Amino acid sequence: MRKNDLELAQKTGANTGVVELFALFHDSCRVNEDTDHGHGSRGADFAQQCFDDGLLMCSLDDLKLLKLACQQHTGGTYAPNQTVTTCWDAGRLDLPRVFIQVKPQLLCTEEAFCNIAIFNKGNYL
Repeated sequence: MRKNDLELAQKTGANTGVVELFALFHDSCRVNEDTDHGHGSRGADFAQQCFDDGLLMCSLDDLKLLKLACQQHTGGTYAPNQTVTTCWDAGRLDLPRVFIQVKPQLLCTEEAFCNIAIFNKGNYL
């Protein structure tokens, strides 16, 4: 997922540091691969814990973006920040990995929408 996330971030102009951290944290606290309400918030809490313990080197502003992206990645469709929407789209474009088709109506960035057919076929950028 990380490679594709970074390529999408370069196309959208998003903060690549936050997008890379999102790839690591957004699903890090899942308890299963099916329905797991709250996993994004748990991932955000884990990121905060790592930051507080000095294990996550990023700015406080980047941490805030990361936490927002993690907390709302399952259902988020609009954020006033290109980095957050890029994180969400990057996560959604990775869904074919677990045999879930990407739903175009849930994508937030034009760059992700332009690549949806590639991802739904199991190919990556």
